[in-house]
Amino acid sequence: MTFKQIAQRIRVPAGFVLAPLLFITARPTLSSLAAGAFVAIIGLAIRAWATGHLKKNQELTTSGPYAHTRNPLYLGTFLLGTGVAVGGGAPWFVAVFAALYLLIYVPVMFAEAETMRGLFSEEYETYGRQVPLFFPRFTPYRAASMTSDGAISYRSQAVNQRQFDVSQYLRHREYRAALGFVVVYALLAAKLALAIG
Repeated sequence: MTFKQIAQRIRVPAGFVLAPLLFITARPTLSSLAAGAFVAIIGLAIRAWATGHLKKNQELTTSGPYAHTRNPLYLGTFLLGTGVAVGGGAPWFVAVFAALYLLIYVPVMFAEAETMRGLFSEEYETYGRQVPLFFPRFTPYRAASMTSDGAISYRSQAVNQRQFDVSQYLRHREYRAALGFVVVYALLAAKLALAIG
């Protein structure tokens, strides 16, 4: 079994190991909760935006946030998790979370890139050369196309492809991430209230 395969298997269970550690070590303050919520909500927004564009393994999604990064769901998850870790008020936990996340998810991203190459071959190769694996580019992906007179033109894939689709967001049950965030943050806020009271 390769490290990529191991990473794919442990990515979800790793969260269940980190969550209790977060609550045990958390020392939230009003400022840590506010800063963490700010980062986490950006992560939730990116995840929501991504799921509204994604048709997994049916077509190569290059619209919405996929025009900026090949893995907006993982980027959103990273920001969400980092925000929750910041909210916990323990800087060392933020560092542990970030290190473990990158250690586990970077191999997963490479494994999924191999799958996408197998499904979409040349189209993915072109896309992959222009769009970063994780950290986003500022300008959207633009694919070359041939005009009727034989000239090459560039058009923004984010504009020319699918728009955000709420039904996709609901089908992927992305609202569960937002509900999970609310529950975790309520527990952190309760821990702060108990410490103050």
